[in-house]
Amino acid sequence: MEGLMMNRSLKIADILDFASSNFPKGEIVSVRTEGDIHRTTYRETAKRTAQLARGLNGLGMERGDRIATLAWNGYRHLELYYAISGIGSVCHTINPRLSAEQMLYIVHHAKDRLLFTDVTFVPLLQKLAPQFPKDMRIVAMTDRAHMPTAEGLELLCYEDLLDGQPDQFDWPDLAENTAAGLCYTSGTTGNPKGTLYTHRSTVLHALMAGITLPNVLREGRRILPVVPLFHVNAWGLPYAAPLTGASLIFPGPKLDGKSLFDLMDQEKVYSAWGVPTVWLGLLGQIRAEGRNPDGFGDVVVGGSAAPRSMIEAFEKTGVNVCHAWGMTEMSPIGTQGNLPVELSDLPLDKRVEAKSSQGRRVFGVELKITDDDGNRLPHDGKSPGNLFVRGNTITCGYFEDEGANNEAFDAEGWFKTGDVATIDENGFLLITDRAKDLIKSGGEWISSLDLENVVMSHPGVASCAVIAVPHEKWTERPLLVVQAAAGAEAPREELIEMLSRHFAKWQLPDDVVYVDSLPLTATGKVSKLTLRQQFAEHEMPEVSLG
Repeated sequence: MEGLMMNRSLKIADILDFASSNFPKGEIVSVRTEGDIHRTTYRETAKRTAQLARGLNGLGMERGDRIATLAWNGYRHLELYYAISGIGSVCHTINPRLSAEQMLYIVHHAKDRLLFTDVTFVPLLQKLAPQFPKDMRIVAMTDRAHMPTAEGLELLCYEDLLDGQPDQFDWPDLAENTAAGLCYTSGTTGNPKGTLYTHRSTVLHALMAGITLPNVLREGRRILPVVPLFHVNAWGLPYAAPLTGASLIFPGPKLDGKSLFDLMDQEKVYSAWGVPTVWLGLLGQIRAEGRNPDGFGDVVVGGSAAPRSMIEAFEKTGVNVCHAWGMTEMSPIGTQGNLPVELSDLPLDKRVEAKSSQGRRVFGVELKITDDDGNRLPHDGKSPGNLFVRGNTITCGYFEDEGANNEAFDAEGWFKTGDVATIDENGFLLITDRAKDLIKSGGEWISSLDLENVVMSHPGVASCAVIAVPHEKWTERPLLVVQAAAGAEAPREELIEMLSRHFAKWQLPDDVVYVDSLPLTATGKVSKLTLRQQFAEHEMPEVSLG
């Protein structure tokens, strides 16, 4: 027997429509690449998004078309989120930190028809344009007065698309499982893999975030997403903030400690969201100023594990730390680290200890840990196992990548995260290891295997391994350990130059060390565990990641 209730599709456009009517004066403040600060409201954003949707239709964009963005956090990027998905197309956000090789792969794999870019990235696009799909057009996200000169690159102007268009739009009645967004992983093993979000999964994720973080996501709060819009949709903030009436303060390209402090102080930001590397810079500025930014009371840390010392430093100044965990494939929030009421009055050291875990699951996300044979392990806080997840905001398959799908799910359809973890009797998740020797630097993954495959092509290398070495600022950095071939040489400069042809600068090893032989396991594989122990105290040279 079924109930008698209306069945209306969940659509992303309804979020902005709701914000426009219920929170019309909710603010969007953006540091622009033009050099100034731009201010608008949810009501005005809804009008401009309608104009942009008409402009996209005028360019021939249709349902299912992939439209890429290569841009910082700002109001125009937010408008694209709603206009692209609203007309039934797919918003494909590109991480500008990917190597040229990876960027070209995903543009071709996604079959992007249009690319919107901040003017910052025009020089990069000039280099890549000859290898882009021939029919892909590029739009500079600025007005006519600030259009860049770009020899060899034909650019459309963003504001021209909106100029003269009516500010109302009859959004199509899309099925809720219509594709809405596309985010690629950073190619931890092999080529990047695409996660294809739906309208349903996106709206549900926004609702989940709202009930999970009610002290942050509510009318009157001012939130600074330092996490980029190209990094899993800024952890869902472009949708959760308008839905709950919170204002968004976008930092644009200025992410150093002083710039963030000054912006937060000026705009009275309550909650800031980002990866640990960013907060190291902010903490340094807080110490220099001798105070917190005005109004600052909450920080959400994700992307990689937050050091205990960082959590303690914020908590000592009265700033609540919410340590969260998730993945691109999870939309991305899976757990959050705000403490339950019974633990909130613990002494500082006990609170910090509890917040050093990845926290408890959010509504709609299920967790399980298993042994290598797939048997479930108890949630006793002592039994580490392979971490699996499932839920309505979690991928059921990578975009046009059957090979990756074959290894991503277990027999019951749960998604394999690649992490090893424990879960205690109170539901607190603690990730204890990584299954594939990945290196997480500044919140971004680096594949040791991909680096090794390139190095092994050098005639002077007999064997090699890339391992993670702890780093104060970036959490981890890659170290290349090389066993030279007998009677041959593999100079450091040559190896780094080889790698630079395939990887972005931030993905390259910070150092190269040479050994007579690499330690092996009983099965003849290189023992990275032994190497990590051997080089745990290795001092990396100072390197600019650019």
